[in-house]
Amino acid sequence: MSSNQEKSAFEKKMAAKMKAWNAEIEKLEARAEEAGADAEIRYRDQLDTLRAKRDSLRDKLERLHGQSGDAWDEVKSGVDSAWHELQKSLDKARERISK
Repeated sequence: MSSNQEKSAFEKKMAAKMKAWNAEIEKLEARAEEAGADAEIRYRDQLDTLRAKRDSLRDKLERLHGQSGDAWDEVKSGVDSAWHELQKSLDKARERISK
């Protein structure tokens, strides 16, 4: 696979994951709202953190799009790191809000 094909495949994969994460965040927001005002307040910080991490990842993905060569590898590494952080936060939020 050429580096352009690898880059394109990675960007498509991350775009699909971003859609899934957006849907998951919306689902968690709805659960928090359904649980009542107290729960919504209790989970607001966690949901705000999720949104901030998602937005950071989206920014990294946008920077990744315009890069090539070594710069692409460096930005990709940052995207991978942000992806893992967002995934851990989503798992944690899902566990807390589902209780």
